[in-house]
Amino acid sequence: MRNFIIIERITIGRVADDFHSNAFKAALAEFISTLIFVFAGQGSTMAYNKLTSNAPTSPAGLIAVALAHAFGLFVGVAVSANISGGHVNPAVTFGAFIGGNISLLRGILYWIAQLLGSTVACLLLKYTTHHMTVSVFTLSPGVTVWNAFVFEIVMTFALVYTVYATAIDPKKGDVGVIAPLAIGFVLGANILAGGAFEGAALNPAVPFGPALVSWNWYHHWVYWAGPLIGGGLAGIVYELIFMSHSTHEPLPGGEF
Repeated sequence: MRNFIIIERITIGRVADDFHSNAFKAALAEFISTLIFVFAGQGSTMAYNKLTSNAPTSPAGLIAVALAHAFGLFVGVAVSANISGGHVNPAVTFGAFIGGNISLLRGILYWIAQLLGSTVACLLLKYTTHHMTVSVFTLSPGVTVWNAFVFEIVMTFALVYTVYATAIDPKKGDVGVIAPLAIGFVLGANILAGGAFEGAALNPAVPFGPALVSWNWYHHWVYWAGPLIGGGLAGIVYELIFMSHSTHEPLPGGEF
């Protein structure tokens, strides 16, 4: 029965509801938050390359990059939470859609905003660093695309599951700052776990900006397929097992 409830909650949406002024304000919030997040995360990688003259990543460098991403996501989620739900990630938006917490049309609007935010962040970084290389996501030696694929599924599952537990679930109560903090922490922890192997994107928007600016799409599909599958699975699992809805109407944006 629960799986039918999820199917009933999934909705395409209506243009009148999903393309009005409030929807575009939410999309703008997603654009700004993603720009803030990617600028800080990608910028930390470029700063490390600048300081070390493009030396291989060290343990200290990995920790610094993980912290920059965790802090950046914490801020990105916190500042847009009350406007758009603070997705800052196409995989989060997809997981919310699969769980019936955002319409398809609103989700597409968020995706466009998130991808644009990442692209603009990378263009700004390229300009402000006097045309330094914007690093694309790559696999480490000995890591296959299937290793990376599973890494991205597992890590993004953890991220989107955390979003559901702390932000989307109506039983969460008044978690306040805990939700964006927990979301930032789980991202930072997973970068420490997977960053040395395949970069640990957990977010299709994060590798999209660098790939577009550098025009390097090698293995790029991994950083879309893995996060979307992981995010979708998290949405299904949390909805089926832990969510209790008194109504079948989807939330407008997966708002906190």
